[in-house]
Amino acid sequence: MLLHGTTLSLPIRSPLRFPSPSITHNNHNNHHLRKFSLSSSSQHTYAISDEELASRGFLFRRTIENLNLDQLNSVFVAVGFPKRDTDKIKVALEHTDSLVWVEYETTKRPVAFARATGDGVFNAIIWDVVVDPSFQGIGLGKAVIERVVEELLEKGITNIALYSEPRVLGFYRPLGFVSDPDGIRGMVYSRKNNRNN
Repeated sequence: MLLHGTTLSLPIRSPLRFPSPSITHNNHNNHHLRKFSLSSSSQHTYAISDEELASRGFLFRRTIENLNLDQLNSVFVAVGFPKRDTDKIKVALEHTDSLVWVEYETTKRPVAFARATGDGVFNAIIWDVVVDPSFQGIGLGKAVIERVVEELLEKGITNIALYSEPRVLGFYRPLGFVSDPDGIRGMVYSRKNNRNN
């Protein structure tokens, strides 16, 4: 079921890198959470249909079957993420509620990816939104976000968080992500700050 005209709360965090203690060893000292809302009224129509992308050689996948984790890791590194342990990526993906990746049919390689984790009922966080630099600018990032959000909304999950660098917030706004009208901001646990207390 898709929600119409509903505003959904979601915090947005800077920077775009999505640290998880079980996935990456990256230490971020500057965590700024921003509260955002997602208007679901625009989530019915895809900017690019599955058929249009398929005609250009891009296939959507929603499971980790046939997803080469070394190749996915290469995409992460290409966009500036730290290289991750593929065994930990596998565990993270096994604990993912919604996953969409795009395979380029010619090479059989992943070229775009996004996933969401959460409690399965109320809350979800979108992680690891990446598009191979060679395939950026053709709508693949928008395509994976639209499909992950739609799947979450169909499950009835209404609080969707997305972490983003300030420089790409403009990318997410046309997809329905807006600043929270109440100005609510989130916080992130920081080991460094905790040690100083």
